[in-house]
Parts: sequence; structure tokens; C-alpha cells
Amino acid sequence: MSTVNTNNAPIDMSALNGTPATATTSSTASAQDRFLKLLVTQMQNQDPLNPMDNAQVTSQIAQLNTVSGINQLNTTLTNMAASFSASQSIQATSLIGHGVLVPGNSVSLQNGTSIFGADLAQSVDHLKVSIQDSTGKVLHSMDVGPHAAGSVVLSWDGVTDAGTTAANGSYKLVLDASAAGTAVTATPLSFGQVGGVSSSAGGVVLNLGGSQTAALSDVKQIM
Repeated sequence: MSTVNTNNAPIDMSALNGTPATATTSSTASAQDRFLKLLVTQMQNQDPLNPMDNAQVTSQIAQLNTVSGINQLNTTLTNMAASFSASQSIQATSLIGHGVLVPGNSVSLQNGTSIFGADLAQSVDHLKVSIQDSTGKVLHSMDVGPHAAGSVVLSWDGVTDAGTTAANGSYKLVLDASAAGTAVTATPLSFGQVGGVSSSAGGVVLNLGGSQTAALSDVKQIM
């Protein structure tokens, strides 16, 4: 024996699919069908002396339309995100073979050549660079002067302050920036050559050789 709503109480939207009202409906069309059947049954079995109010019916239909609209919007946004991600991956392949500067304090010296950089939050009066070995000893330091806000490309020829030539390898980059005597945020940038592109849940990832990777959104400069 079926049970119908005979007291004109509003239909519980969460009961349409047996899940809480906050859960996403698995099938909007199925939910709409069940809702309309419940509404028609309710109207057919309403108390003639106390008929349903038009405003109540309109309110219940509006609730269903809202749920349906949200589900359609979520589907549209999901499709747009997938399409955007695919487009980004295709565009990122044009970076293969190019050098990029990304956040990182590692400086790679190879045969007297190293490229690195700094990302400045604002214009600075002084930008001091220190290159250290694995023990924290400063091998080379330089004041590269004033710079505008943004990315700055720097280099080192491997010559230390003692006049010797540093061996090939990885060194640490430390920055000290200031403006009018006040410290300014300066983010060290590492250089890497893009060897491949991959996708992840977080977006497009650039493979920079070895185990080094960087998000496409982290690229500050393309060389």
C-alpha cells in the first residue's frame, strides 16, 4: 500500500533520492520525475477543505529548479576545467627545450656558467646575492644594485671571491633586498630546462630534468 501526503506538508527535497539534501543528485532527470509524481499525487489526494496553496506549489517547484540549475552549472564548470587543462598542456609543450626560472634556491654551475634569478615584490635600492656551498660557506657575493619589481635574471661565472674557480655542481642562492633601508621580499629563482610536460590533479607540470619539476603557474621567466 502506498503512502501519500494528505496534510499538504511541503515535499522533502532530500527524500527524492534517499540522500541528504546537501548531497549532489546522481540523476537530475530522475529526481525531477520523482518530484513531479509526488507533487501530482499530493495534489490528487489533498484535503478539499484545505487545498494546497499556490505559493507553496510554486515554492516547491522553484526548489527543484534551483537544484537542477546547480547540477547543470557544476557539469558545465567541470567540462570547462577539463578543456582548459587540456589546452594548457598543449600550449606548455612549446616550452620544451627552453630554459625557465622557477622558485628555488639552487644554483647549478656547469663549466663556468650558471643562470639564476630573483623575483622582487617591489622596486629595490639594493639587491645582494650570496652563493654558498653545502656547508654554508659564502663562495661569492655581489651587490647587483637597484632593480624594479618583478623577475631579475642573474648569472655567475664560477669565480669565487678568493679568485679560484668553483667546481661544477649545485650551490645555494641567498638574497638580501632592501628599499630605503627596509627589507623587501626577494624570492630566489632556479634555472631549469624543460624536457617534458605532464598533467596532474593540480594542473600542468614541467619536467626540468632529473627529479626536478615545477608547476606551469610557477614559471617567472622564459629564457
